[in-house]
Amino acid sequence: MKLSEIKQILPELQNVEFQLENGTFVPEHFHVTEVGIIKKHFIDCGGVIREEQVVNFQLWNANDFEHRLKPAKLLHIIELSESKLGIGDFEIEVEYQSDTIGKYDLAFNGKIFVLQNKTTACLAQDSCGIPTEKMKVNLGDLKNDVSCCTPNSGCC
Repeated sequence: MKLSEIKQILPELQNVEFQLENGTFVPEHFHVTEVGIIKKHFIDCGGVIREEQVVNFQLWNANDFEHRLKPAKLLHIIELSESKLGIGDFEIEVEYQSDTIGKYDLAFNGKIFVLQNKTTACLAQDSCGIPTEKMKVNLGDLKNDVSCCTPNSGCC
């Protein structure tokens, strides 16, 4: 989800709710402790120099059980971050604490923001020597109308 998308969604909501893909909800007393931009400048295993930029939201749980972030407040935080930091309309990445700091993509299911699991990938598979995946076949599924090893066929 891009920053422009969340800005369109927030005015339509009564509450801001986040849920992990496994169904677990981020506690409703969460805080958005950071909105910023993360720039990544790197070289992949194929030798290609790359740059990525994402808008970063950091969610944090505190012992502030009376706190509830309203959509208008989150929209204000986003707009303040845009004006002060010069944030563009990039994809949103959400940091949220589980066993360690998790990084998630953000989606919206019509009611709730969903923290989608991210995965790693090789960006240069064609040049770093990773073999193409072979087709997996269950030998029991192969059909052969004529068996070469029938009794008295002489094959054994």
